[in-house]
Amino acid sequence: MTALLDVACHLPGTSVPIESVGGPEHHHQMRIFRRYFGLDRVHRAPDRTLFQLHAAAAGKLTELRGREHRVRYVVLARSLSTHGVTSEQPPEQLCRELGLPNAVAFTVTQHACAVGLLAVHLVGDLLTADDDPDALGLVLAGQHPTTSGIQLVPHSTVLGAATAAVLVAPDGTRDRLLSYVAHTGGGYAESIPPMPVEQGFLEEHQEALKATIEEAAEAAGVRLSDLTLILPHNVNTVVWRKLCEDHGLGVDQRRILLDNVPVTGHCFSADSYINHVTARQRGLLSPGDPYLMVGVGLGATYAAAVFRH
Repeated sequence: MTALLDVACHLPGTSVPIESVGGPEHHHQMRIFRRYFGLDRVHRAPDRTLFQLHAAAAGKLTELRGREHRVRYVVLARSLSTHGVTSEQPPEQLCRELGLPNAVAFTVTQHACAVGLLAVHLVGDLLTADDDPDALGLVLAGQHPTTSGIQLVPHSTVLGAATAAVLVAPDGTRDRLLSYVAHTGGGYAESIPPMPVEQGFLEEHQEALKATIEEAAEAAGVRLSDLTLILPHNVNTVVWRKLCEDHGLGVDQRRILLDNVPVTGHCFSADSYINHVTARQRGLLSPGDPYLMVGVGLGATYAAAVFRH
């Protein structure tokens, strides 16, 4: 059964107020983001390349040290299908820098910011098919909000540059993957983000998010009330508050770890793993606790996965 051997994150560069990202033309929207959506600051590292950000996160994986030769797959979980500048090196260069001589590197995309969960699920399947209990996979999540067009999602969130690294094993005693569910509703794929954001879209979004979470819990054989934590995407706090209050998710809001929303903003596909690091650091998970990760990608893709710590 797929397991997370280690999870790490990197919060790079400078933490800046969200107003410095949006600019004067977004002043009113930033006031709403700050007052009602729980957003405050995001990280920026304009002098670092995306591969440097990934390497920094991977460098914090303590369980990777001494096991570099066992890494068979390195997967970049990209929210955006194209990203980077001509001076950046391909993923194979990243493998060389990290000292992974036996790894095959590739990119997974098309699920937008839900791709981080897809990547872990895919790597787990590949490792299982290889039938090598010693083999490992490395998933690298998060991207660089380098252009103004991807620094914020109108009416939703502000993007940050934090990254995450996940070391995946085909089996293990901790952080075992019990279920993975993903659904794509392509009705809004031609207008990303939906402009203007209509009430109909917001209602569909909440119902689809709730249904995906419920399906993942059922597939894992647990009740929502049994979940110790939900590690969400850090888009904003309103989505989660309304999901509990107005859509009857059936989860105590205090079990949804939203503390990183004002600290990091939304970091593409890395959010749930950043929250995983926070949960471990604070001792919020005990051995055997079931918890759920969630990711939502524009377009729109909804993904949820249940793990047992």
